[in-house]
Amino acid sequence: MNIEATLSQAVKKAVSELYGAEITDNQVQLSKTKKEFEGHLTLVVFPFLKISKKSPEMTANEIGEYLKANEPTIGAFNVIKGFLNLSISNNVWVDMINHISEDKNFGIKEADENSPLVMIEYSSPNTNKPLHLGHVRNNLLGFSISEILKANGNKVVKTNIVNDRGIHICKSMLAWKKWGENATPQSTGKKGDHLIGDFYVLFDKHYKAELKTLKESGLSDDEAAAKSELMAEAREMLRLWEAGDLETRSMWEMMNGWVYEGFDETYKMMGVDFDKIYYESETYLEGKDKVLEGLDKGIMYRKDDNSVWADLTAEGLDHKLLLRGDGTSVYMTQDIGTAKLRYDDYPIDKMVYVVGNEQNYHFQVLSILLDKLGFKWGKDLVHFSYGMVELPEGKMKSREGTVVDADDLMSEMIETALETSQELGKLDGCTKEEADNIAKTVGLGALKYFILKVDPRKNMTFNPKESIDFNGNTGPFIQYTYARIRSVLRRAAESGLNIPEAITLNSDLAEKEINLVQMLSSFPDIVKDAAEGFSPAVIANYIYDLVKEYNQFYHDFSILKEENAELKEFRIVLSKNVADVIKRGMGLLGIQVPERM
Repeated sequence: MNIEATLSQAVKKAVSELYGAEITDNQVQLSKTKKEFEGHLTLVVFPFLKISKKSPEMTANEIGEYLKANEPTIGAFNVIKGFLNLSISNNVWVDMINHISEDKNFGIKEADENSPLVMIEYSSPNTNKPLHLGHVRNNLLGFSISEILKANGNKVVKTNIVNDRGIHICKSMLAWKKWGENATPQSTGKKGDHLIGDFYVLFDKHYKAELKTLKESGLSDDEAAAKSELMAEAREMLRLWEAGDLETRSMWEMMNGWVYEGFDETYKMMGVDFDKIYYESETYLEGKDKVLEGLDKGIMYRKDDNSVWADLTAEGLDHKLLLRGDGTSVYMTQDIGTAKLRYDDYPIDKMVYVVGNEQNYHFQVLSILLDKLGFKWGKDLVHFSYGMVELPEGKMKSREGTVVDADDLMSEMIETALETSQELGKLDGCTKEEADNIAKTVGLGALKYFILKVDPRKNMTFNPKESIDFNGNTGPFIQYTYARIRSVLRRAAESGLNIPEAITLNSDLAEKEINLVQMLSSFPDIVKDAAEGFSPAVIANYIYDLVKEYNQFYHDFSILKEENAELKEFRIVLSKNVADVIKRGMGLLGIQVPERM
């Protein structure tokens, strides 16, 4: 039941009968009436003045009179200049809450066999270090966008490409070989990804010390870098890996295995998952083949040094390197290879890459190259370009060990949530197991909500202290409101109150009650808008506004102590539907809500 759609048709009919002209849906501009005016929906009449040939006020009054006489949803109207404020009849809101109650998946559209298949790539970690704060934003955005697109009736495949080869991987391997003393996750008690990350930092420490010594002997920065024996050893290890050297490959498989076990733990704690994981070590050769195929077709060209390039000057770009002179691939080649494998595996209709905005140019080029190479979705691929995330202290660097580790961050959030909840008495009467579960739900909810409520295209500063607050635009505030509603519903059930399938109500609703029904009715449009803009923030901020509105209602109106039985039933059903939409909306953000707090 969409009140805006009903009114849009009624307005078109009004203009046709009053002024003898047909108008389009786009000319009917309806929006929620501003709080300072009386009404629920406002119609802008300025687009109709050329047709009516009358003043804005007269046109608005004539349309208002017509709607009141002919459209049963309209109870009253008022005119403010060229704006027609329409008040919806009481029974419409009751019908609307009944409709919302009947639809167990209200706001969610299921996929069918004809639904388009959207593949979404996110995470893209390197196997030389653990996931950090930047990965947290990437993973949360990728997972949430997947859930939102699914809720809009798309088939979705969540995918990951793991950067498991290259010089950066060899740096960790070399440091472990030289100084690791056969350390393993078991012998050190460290997660595998953390252990390997320590060796990446260790390599950088030794490399910097070597450069310092070389520069003290009179060499310039470039000369010292060229003379570095440590970097030469890392390059030789990469050469051995690419040549398939058994010892090098065996060490690589063992150390990557440790990292994957660590990643799996982090992903599980974060609540994200993947349908298919690809590995650069398996895709880069496919990319080379595809580039050479493009060379044969004249799409690419070869320079005298044997390197292969694409001329993109006709597209307003430059020349792009695809294969180095020694035949080794670059990131672009690997992405082309990954695209080929994915296209072989799935009938992709749309491809979405969740990657930071520093890669905008890369994906502009990738889109053109994939299109030239014959991938039907290449031209329309979506680079979901999001901003960077930092802490109040500033930027992070993984090679220097100053990065904020995702595991540590999540642990600290859970610990802070436990302490804050205990201080506020939110865990009174809970067992230790219940308290720990609530702390985990609240801590991770605070982290996810704080990151996802921000427009993803903007850079942001994550402030852990601000995120765990039971007041304001935070995850815990929303979670606590949900738990409060669930408590009301439990008490209603305990008192023996049976809620009928359909509400009947003869009394008038208060404006706060109508506002809540109106907000609930807009949830399907919010889910649609979030998908069209690839923005979980649209849902996050809608849920916050809904929760704020509900808390004002809860403060001003009695629910279980209401003497009018019909009104009591209405308020309980209204509360239940608010809770359902909170849970559904937060679920699209990957956030759980606790039944008790």
